[in-house]
Amino acid sequence: MSTRGEATELWLLWKRAYETTRAAVIADMTAASGLSEAELSVLVCLHEAGGVLRQSAIATTLGWDRTRLSHLLTRMEKRDYVARAKVANGVEITLRPTGRRTIDASVPALEASTQRHLLAHLTPADAAALKHIAEQLLPDESC
Repeated sequence: MSTRGEATELWLLWKRAYETTRAAVIADMTAASGLSEAELSVLVCLHEAGGVLRQSAIATTLGWDRTRLSHLLTRMEKRDYVARAKVANGVEITLRPTGRRTIDASVPALEASTQRHLLAHLTPADAAALKHIAEQLLPDESC
């Protein structure tokens, strides 16, 4: 007999489903684009924001430690994906043409992988319900 409550069971099921799907999609994306999951997250965030964000906004949105983000941005600058510039009260991150081309080229692989590892297992109604639930759980500032 399980001593877990209904909430714990749901959490563990959600966690396993998310981790399994996430790992499969990230493996596909890394193979297709050469991007790490972290690089992909930053590029998507910048792309969805129109190409420019403050470093602090990226850290807050992704829920990352600022030091971790700073080290990643240094590596991404070396690959010419992003540029950093000091501005009043912070640092502004700009998506460079190489980063934009990389994320644009990654979209078809991301779409195919998400279709294969997530949507192929759901009915259209299930997908709509999952989208609604995810939107309810996310803060407004998410990428």
